[in-house]
Formats: sequence, structure tokens, C-alpha cells
Amino acid sequence: MLCIVCRRKIVFRAAPSEAPSASAAPIGPEAQAQEETSVQEGENDPHTDSDPDMRDDAYGRRLAEALSTGEHPNSHDLEAISRAFWIARRAHTGQTRLTGEDYVSHPVEVAVILHELGMDTDCLLAGLLHDVVEDTALTAKEVRQGFGENVATLVESVTKLGEIPYTDKEEEQVENLRKMFLATAKDIRVIIIKLADRLHNMRTMDAMPDAKRRAKSRETMEVYAPLAHRLGMQRVKVELEDLSIRYLDPIGYAEIEREFASKREEHQRFLDEAINRISARVNTEFPGSQVTGRIKHVYSVYQKMFMQNKTLNELYDLYAARIIVESTLDCYNALGAVHDIFKPIPGKFKDYISMPKPNMYQSLHTTVMGTSGYPLEVQIRTWEMHRVAEYGVAAHWKYKRGMTKRDALEDKLEWVRRMLDVQQTSSDPEEFMRSLKIDLFDDEVFVFTPRGDLINLPTGATVIDFAYAIHTEVGHRMVGAKAHGKIVPLEYTVQNGDIIEVLTTREEGKGPSRDWLNIAATSEAKSKIRQWFKREKRDENIQRGKEEVERALRSQLITITSEDLNDMLAAIARRLGITGVEELFASIGFGGTSIGRVIGKVKEEYARRHKPSDASVLEQLAEQTNKQRKKSTGGIVVEGLEGCLVKFAHCCSPLPGDDIVGYVTKGYGVSVHRRACRNYMSAVAKNTDMGRWVAVYWDDDIRSGYQTELRILAGNRNGLLADLTGALAHLKVPIRAINARDKNMGNGGEIHVVVEVLDVEHLSLVISRLVRVKGVTEVLRNA
Repeated sequence: MLCIVCRRKIVFRAAPSEAPSASAAPIGPEAQAQEETSVQEGENDPHTDSDPDMRDDAYGRRLAEALSTGEHPNSHDLEAISRAFWIARRAHTGQTRLTGEDYVSHPVEVAVILHELGMDTDCLLAGLLHDVVEDTALTAKEVRQGFGENVATLVESVTKLGEIPYTDKEEEQVENLRKMFLATAKDIRVIIIKLADRLHNMRTMDAMPDAKRRAKSRETMEVYAPLAHRLGMQRVKVELEDLSIRYLDPIGYAEIEREFASKREEHQRFLDEAINRISARVNTEFPGSQVTGRIKHVYSVYQKMFMQNKTLNELYDLYAARIIVESTLDCYNALGAVHDIFKPIPGKFKDYISMPKPNMYQSLHTTVMGTSGYPLEVQIRTWEMHRVAEYGVAAHWKYKRGMTKRDALEDKLEWVRRMLDVQQTSSDPEEFMRSLKIDLFDDEVFVFTPRGDLINLPTGATVIDFAYAIHTEVGHRMVGAKAHGKIVPLEYTVQNGDIIEVLTTREEGKGPSRDWLNIAATSEAKSKIRQWFKREKRDENIQRGKEEVERALRSQLITITSEDLNDMLAAIARRLGITGVEELFASIGFGGTSIGRVIGKVKEEYARRHKPSDASVLEQLAEQTNKQRKKSTGGIVVEGLEGCLVKFAHCCSPLPGDDIVGYVTKGYGVSVHRRACRNYMSAVAKNTDMGRWVAVYWDDDIRSGYQTELRILAGNRNGLLADLTGALAHLKVPIRAINARDKNMGNGGEIHVVVEVLDVEHLSLVISRLVRVKGVTEVLRNA
């Protein structure tokens, strides 16, 4: 084998039946002398030009066997893959996963997943090496020397940011996502490697602590599963969702699995009968076709049962048949055949062939009434459409190996470029994550221009979003809009099939209103509006930003000299990548940076600058802090006040995880409210008693239970109250108070129950359970 540092031959003194030892690994400059010695000793050794066979190692054997299977067996550069395997094997020597396996098992499984997706050799090499730069002594330069620029760039792109210290975990996550999107705009394989990496991590999460499992699962559900959807990688998306919900709600997951298990024979009998009837017709009329069936995956059922309060028998698309034919014309002819066999259900037909989804998905969907009265969803597509539906953008490598034209991918990455636009106009992690989630989730509407051009927008988009989707200047000059020829307000939410006409003005200097930022739903429109204000209203933005900072400092009871504040803001601006204090004020003024984030960093900077250096002072401060925390009531620390009484406001019943604020009462200490509390919001809106609102936060040592009130709306039925209390008892949730009353002349009821929960996540789980009780229409937390 050639050393990837100096390109010399190296001898690995390892028995054929075991992996080479760490001492034999040519990792880092310090190995150079050893390599030279090995070369001299091994000049006449017959194995000096190669590593042992991958199959001599258990993990290498797993990889070799996987590469020999699939639709393109042994189609990769196996010599390069073997080299990369041994380098990863040695680099990770001594490292283990929480499962107890050698760490190299992870990059091997990532490479296997990438092979199953049909990715090219460079992508598999990057999958094998994706953790070596981050977790071992191997450098990106060495990877570049050994495997070329493409592989090194991919490895660097999927490596997390390790050099920059972040005090905020969310900020670190956002910066890693930004880096990934920036790299993805240049090479889509970056995201595919990250998805393979996350998929294997999710498959092996049982060994992790419960809190970490839940955090990773939530991130997967919010970011990575929607990413897979946007890339059209249905198989990956489905598995990520099912694995995530298994850890986020193990009780609900187990309940669905039990339901499936109890009806497995009935499900299979219905599917077999439906598939046989369709196959008998389709296989005769359309040679080369294929008919298969499936039952909806767990998370999809979970959404309907627990989020929409439906039973398994109420799901219209629990069963599905898939028909794959040779041509688009055959798709429509097969649709006619299916409607001839089964009666179609009105309003349940969608044509994604003539109007493809943004992730390239194409298919005809129709729902028919099958035998035994069960609805059956039928998907009809060509073989090419099926490949894209299963593998998404990966299909470009899986079925077009060696292609040089990549233009087909350009239109599919438009949403990545939108995210980069948001990055340029917003340095706020919360805004970035909010925009990311809006852009990634799959609900969408199709809207037409008067000329018949099709515009695809997310559900909830307004005519402002539509205008900016056409062109930036159309959005800037917009003064009104028509839907189907009738004037509509700017707040109008576009619907599927709407024909929208944008009314514009030629008046110079005309531009968007700041209110549009609250109306627009898409990150693209908001980004363009902010850019306009950033460019056209700089002086106004600076003044507006200054006023917001001053107002926030007053409300937080923070007193800092102008000189100190200016120095702190300059340091904060540098950390946020903003050039100077004026630009920071301008960014706050046009909405690019949230005032809450800036004030938080002002506090951090102030604490850092005024940190005592004398050890005894630090010890004394630590003792005072411990005493104060021991005196804190209910796990609440009040900033600037020691030993004061603390109580929780009954109007909003805050829980750990809520964003909170304190109110200094007359004679009764500090009352803790949620920042979303109507009383606090009203005080802010009216600017009354703002001097009595103080900063509070949750202590590390919080209580084991907090009371909160729920309002349950339900129809009248016998046994409802018993079912509700039974559900709470099953969750081991204490009930502290309960009362119920009739409403609407006996047509419905309202139940108020005070329960004791651990935090906001625990409360969400309780609410999701209560919503599933038969007859319950809504469960609301007391505001």
C-alpha cells in the first residue's frame, strides 16, 4: 500500500486473520520514520504493495459482501475502497461505540448504506473516512494526498465545526447546518453522506442515554427526515421517521405495533386479494408491469391516530397498491383499469405526473373502495418514476453511472440556495431553524399566474410569497393582488389551483412594508424584504436598532455605561460575523438579528469582562451562589435578588422548559410568568410597570413535579371522565383538582383538570394521550 503522506510502500505486520495494529498505521507526520523503516525491511516482502484482503477482517468482510450485492455488484474501485477501509480501521483503533463495537463499524455501515443508495466510489470513500479528520490524528491534507480533491472536499464538508467555541448549543447546531448547506450547494453528495451517517446512528441508538436519544430523535424528525423528503429519498425518510418516533413516544409506537400485530392476518388477506385482482388485469394489458402492496409505515399511522385523533379503521390510506408500468401513457391507461375494477372514492385523486412535487416525485394517486369495505390507495408510475421516488437525487448516480451532465440537479437545489439567502440576511439561529423547518416540510400548494405558469409554495403561503416567488422586483413593487379576478387582501392565503394576479406600481421609491415580515410565510420572501430594508433604509434601521437595544436593557434592569456597551456590542458583532456596531444596530433594525439574542450576549460579555481573578473571591462567589440556589423556591433563581420569595403565577402555570420572566409583587416576592403569558404580553404592549419585571431562570436543581391546568373540550358521553382519569393514571400523572360542566345545551362539555408534570415535554406527552380519548375534541393548556 502507498502511504498517503509520502506515497511510499508500507508493510503492515499483521496476521492475515486480524486487523493491523495501531502502531502500524501511517497516521500523522510522526509516523514518517516508522514508514521509512518499514519500507527498508519490506523490500523483498511479497505483500508490500497491498494491505491484507478486506475479507480477513470481520468489518471488512461485511463491507466486501455488501459491495458484491445489489443492482450494481462490484462496480466500484474496490482497491481504493479497500485502502480507505484499512486507513479507517487503523485510524479508529482503540475507539469503540456505546454498543461495544469497534468504532470502524460505523463508517463501514455508512458506506454500505451509500452503496445501497447507488452512490459512486468517491462518495463511498468519503463515507468510510467521514469521521477520521474529526476524531483521529489523520488530517484533511493526508486524505487529499491519498484519495484526491473530491474525496477530501466531501470529508471536510461533513466534518463538524470543531475549532470555534460556542456557548450556545443551538448556535453550534445552526452553524454546522449552515456549513452543510453551503457545501451541498456545490455537491449534493454531502447531504446524502450526512443522511447515511444519521440513519446508522438512529439504528444503533439503544445504547445511548434516554435524554440523548430523545434529543437526537427530535433533531432527526425536525431536520434530517424532512431533508430526505426534499431530496426524494423516500426509503431513508420513512426509516428515519419510524426510528425517531420509537424513541420520542415509545408507548405510542408500541401501541401501533400491537394494533398491526393483532390484525396482521386480516391486513395480509385483504392486500393479497386486492393485488391479485389488479395483477390479473394489469399484467395482461401492460406487459413488463409489476404490482405490489404495502401497509402504511408506523410514523404515518402515528400522525393520523394521535395527532388527528383517528382509529386504525378510520385511515383511508392504510393500505396501498403500487403499479409500475413502462410508459406515462400506460400510467393513465392503468388508472382507467383500476377504476374499472374498484369504485373510486370522490376527491381522492392526485396527478403528480403532470404536476410533480418539488422533490421530483411523480405518480398517479387514487383511492378506491376495495373488498371488505376497506379503502385502498393505488399509486401508478413508470419504472423511472419509481427509481426517483425511492432514491430521489441518489437515482442520478444509481441509474446514470458515469454521467457528466449534472444540470438535472440544479433546479432541485433551489431550496438550498434559499437557505443560504436566509443566512446572509439573518444571524439569528432561531430564525434560521424556523425558516429551515418551513422550507423542509412537505405540505405545498400549486398556484398559477394569469399566463398559466405554475408556482409551487408551502401551505400557508400568502400572495406576498407568491409575488416574491415570481421575481424580487414584482414583490417590491406589489400594491395588491387578485385571486380568480377578485381583489384579495395581502394576508390572503393561496389555495391549490388559484390563479393569482399581482398588482404592481411604477412609482419610484416604492417598496415593501415592515408589516409584510409578519404576513409572509416563506423564508425566500422574508429574506428579500429584509434585504430591501437593509439596502434602502440603513439610517432608519440603525436608529430603530439603537432604540430596541436601549428598551431591552431597561426592561432587563441592565445598567452599562455607553463606552462599555459600545465595546461589548463591537465584540458581539465580531462573533456574529457583522462588521461594526452600526451594522449590528442596522441588522437588529431590519430584523436580521433578534434583540433577545443580542441582549443575551451582552450579559455573557459583561460577566466575562467582570469575572474576578482572585481565587478566594471566586470561592466566596461560589458559596454565595450555592446559598442563593438553596434558598430558591421551586428551582427558580431571580437575577440580582437573593433569598426572595418565589411563586408561580396561576394565570399561566410555567413549567421547566418554558421561557420565563418574573414580576416583583408588593409584599409577596416574585411571581414567575411564562413570557407567552397574556398578562406579560399585555404589560409589554401597553408599556406599563416594565420596571417591575425582572429576569429569572430555571435553576439546575429543579423540583420533581409542577402543577398546571388543562382545559379539555369534549362531547357528552357516558364514561368520559372515567376514561380521562384512567389515561392519566396509566401515565402515572397525579391529579390535583378536577371539575366539569355542560355547555351548549348538553351538546358538549368542558373539563378543567390540574395535573402534576415534570416539564413541558412531559406535558406534551400527557396532552397527546388525552386527545386520543374517545369524544375529546381539544386539549388546551391554561394560558
